[in-house]
Amino acid sequence: MDSPMFLVENADGELHVVPGAIKYLMGLNQQVVVVAVVGLYRTGKSYLMNKLAGKRKDIDLGFALGATIQSKTKGIWMWCVPHPEKRHHTLVLLDTEGLGDVEKGDSKNDAWIFSLAILLSSTLVYNSRGTIDNQAVENLQYVSELTERIKVNSSSAASSSNDDEEGGDTQFVQFFPNFVWAVRDFTLLLEIDGRNVTEDEYLEHSLELRKGGGKKNLMYNLPRECIRNYFPSRKCFAFPTPTTPANMPHLDSMDEADLCESFRKVADTFCRFIFQESRTKTVKGGHKVTGRMLGHLVKTYVETIAKGSVPCLENAVLAMAQIENQAAVDEGQVVYQRGMEEVKALFPVDMGQISDHHLRSDHQATQAFMKRSFKDENGDFLKALAVAIAKHYADLLIQNEDASEKKCVALQEKLSAPMAQKIKEGIYATPGGYELYCSHHDNMVAQYRAEPDKGVRAEEILEQFLREKTLEKNSILQADKKLTENEKKIHEEQEKRALAEQAVKMEAEKQHQLEKLIQERERSHQEGICQLETKMVQEAKEKQHELERALDSKLREQENLMAKGFTEKEAAMKEEIQSLREKEEAKREEKEEQSRNFRAIAQGVMESVSNGLGHYFNYKKAREQRKALVFKEQVRFNLKSGAVGNIPDKEGMTLKQDKTATPKLETGAVGNSKDTTLPKVNTGTTSKSPGSEV
Repeated sequence: MDSPMFLVENADGELHVVPGAIKYLMGLNQQVVVVAVVGLYRTGKSYLMNKLAGKRKDIDLGFALGATIQSKTKGIWMWCVPHPEKRHHTLVLLDTEGLGDVEKGDSKNDAWIFSLAILLSSTLVYNSRGTIDNQAVENLQYVSELTERIKVNSSSAASSSNDDEEGGDTQFVQFFPNFVWAVRDFTLLLEIDGRNVTEDEYLEHSLELRKGGGKKNLMYNLPRECIRNYFPSRKCFAFPTPTTPANMPHLDSMDEADLCESFRKVADTFCRFIFQESRTKTVKGGHKVTGRMLGHLVKTYVETIAKGSVPCLENAVLAMAQIENQAAVDEGQVVYQRGMEEVKALFPVDMGQISDHHLRSDHQATQAFMKRSFKDENGDFLKALAVAIAKHYADLLIQNEDASEKKCVALQEKLSAPMAQKIKEGIYATPGGYELYCSHHDNMVAQYRAEPDKGVRAEEILEQFLREKTLEKNSILQADKKLTENEKKIHEEQEKRALAEQAVKMEAEKQHQLEKLIQERERSHQEGICQLETKMVQEAKEKQHELERALDSKLREQENLMAKGFTEKEAAMKEEIQSLREKEEAKREEKEEQSRNFRAIAQGVMESVSNGLGHYFNYKKAREQRKALVFKEQVRFNLKSGAVGNIPDKEGMTLKQDKTATPKLETGAVGNSKDTTLPKVNTGTTSKSPGSEV
């Protein structure tokens, strides 16, 4: 992104998302580190963001800086730049409208801007000027209103669990961003009671609580307690004045070398800290956010606020999960289909080739799904992908079989054409014609077998072709006057054995295909289990890390309260810590339940694959039933007509076949005959679409 763009527009006190910015985020697939800056208007927030973006003075493309008392930023501006230190990450900078703008005069609107900055960021920078005194802390009043502006759980979830909205700060600390206080134009010495302190110690001193009751102390402690309880970590940077008052209006156009050296040093340290310590944006559950997911969050939160409702972390994540998981299914299908295009272009292929491509593409598709999906707790979307892949694979198996049939039938027609012509010419209708016919027939079969790349139905199509030619062959056999009746019977038996052997080869071909399907399904199942297990372990780790971060923050706060003698608040903190530890223990106990759920999902995926492949097996079954029906009709017609066929001799006379010698044919598939003299056998083996077949 070359320059900032409006993300959320604040028009007449109403917030609206900017479609162009959402579209940009939707196209951003990298994980994001989101840094938002908030603070009173005219305190130099935009300068810090330009500094983080690496904007130079000779490029007039940064966040707007104003030299007047009017606020330049209305709503929320966004600038996406490559992260300078995290590879394959995008740094998203959010510059928010100045709080307390007198021209706006709407504190409620300020509160929503502040809440959005917290909801969207992984690091929140609060920018103020002067010192961190009581006034500066009170200016951060919006932090004490967050329980009214943000919900962690939906109403149903809160009512069905121990995590009600009371004690929400315990939950806030799990999901809120890190907090950085940037104090601008700081002119005091960093000393407390004559002792030099660090900037962080200065911040902690400013956030110390007062002992004792009373309304005054309660009001004093409220914003401080919220900051301490809500944010998992706190950091402070004290910036000295960068230049003379006269040059301040031209700060953004000044050369870095002309700025105060101490200011440049703090600014560089600030940027380095943000780059190194700001974590990748996560949502409830610890899942890392991409630019696309951030776009969904912005849209959901702003639309919720516009409706007058309170944004809910859980609802936003669930809504985003539905969208992302469906998109993950779609992406997985695209990956699979793209992977199968290569083998599809080669149809017909043998079962090994299509199986290898399927397994590889299935693995890649599942990987793509796992990378994008989250919170698919019942595996519904994974099952949907498995069904889609299985159905597409079934269609490809059918297309491959049809391509094999088409090629094999065309090859048979080509190879049998010379023999058909010889039959018309009566070449075989002479004494000894049967031996000549068999020689040509065997040679034709040998040529057929020698032809490569016939596909998965080569033996089946050959078997039906040989059965079809049995009628023709037997007619020539019975018409051959050179052979005795005994010799004819011997040849008939030989023909039956040959047909039986070919039927065995055909069944072996089918069995091999079936075994391949079973093997690849099992292999795919095992690989899917490994991927699913890896995914679930990773999600469990993310949730555990989220909980540990909150627990660590509370333990530090408890230690601080103990040191300061806040026994009453320490007791309340102990309860919060105990609650977090109980959650941690509950997470461990959930492992057994997750294991059962894992097995159920794996079994469901296996069943989904079987259901998807059912389309293919139904197709094959319907094809076999249709062919058997056609064959029965052919046999019935031949028996009813009283003759099987006539073969012309060289003198133009015809030799009738002995119908009592008609070979017994088992119910099965037969092919098309191109012989125009013998009765035609139309079996309908022409390829049809999968839909019409079934």
